[in-house]
Amino acid sequence: MPRSEFQSGDPGSRSDYAAVFTAGLLDPDSAPPDAVSGPNGKAAVKRYAVYRNNVTVSLIDALAASFPATRRITGPEFFRAMARFHIRETPPTSPLLFEYGRDFPDFIECYEYAQSMPWLADVARIERAWLDAYHAADVQPLVSDALAAIPPDRLADTVFVPHPATRVLRSLYPTVTIFAANRRGGPVGRIKATGPGDALVTRPGLEVFVRHLPPGGAVFVSHLISGEPLGAAATAAFAESTEFDLSANISGVLEAGAFTVAYRGGSGS
Repeated sequence: MPRSEFQSGDPGSRSDYAAVFTAGLLDPDSAPPDAVSGPNGKAAVKRYAVYRNNVTVSLIDALAASFPATRRITGPEFFRAMARFHIRETPPTSPLLFEYGRDFPDFIECYEYAQSMPWLADVARIERAWLDAYHAADVQPLVSDALAAIPPDRLADTVFVPHPATRVLRSLYPTVTIFAANRRGGPVGRIKATGPGDALVTRPGLEVFVRHLPPGGAVFVSHLISGEPLGAAATAAFAESTEFDLSANISGVLEAGAFTVAYRGGSGS
């Protein structure tokens, strides 16, 4: 149990004790803090070890819940070992478990034993974006009829306001296909997709959607998200890919619910 200085009721003492108590929770090689003792003042090595293990297991389970496709790809044993190393390097900073794991994809990218799966980190990034989209604010998405009010000669100046759930992720690998195959139930067959797999993540209603973006689409949507007008975004997309289809991409982002408002640039309304 805590020593007398913690029992004093002084808020500063409680804060100091909490800092000492948590310092070694994620390091299995560290000894229990001196401030922690068992009944009758005896050492609390075993008690602290149980608490430490429970904390680690809870964080691993939280990562497994946030990254189910990643876990399915690697297998549960590999995933839990990888997650354990991540937890030791990056302890949580928020009391909200769904916030934990933002750095996990970057960790996977550098993790020695995952180098044979170079696309795994990007799959994890899609999963993190999916979770953030799920928890984003509810806002009515923009409908295609709203563009009809803008004169054709002003469309190039049109600015779009992104939906809070909208995310764009770029990858050199077919990660959208890999993600989709491993998020749904049932066996996963051989994935034949090749090439880059840029993703658009949205949640126009209650359900999160992950869509594969066509050539130039990621640049187009990213520029719109950053506040650039439609004409500038289209120019950037055409510069990246001669296959870029402006009409199809506008229809696609509206159908996906990627934006909430469109207005004529410079008018402010």
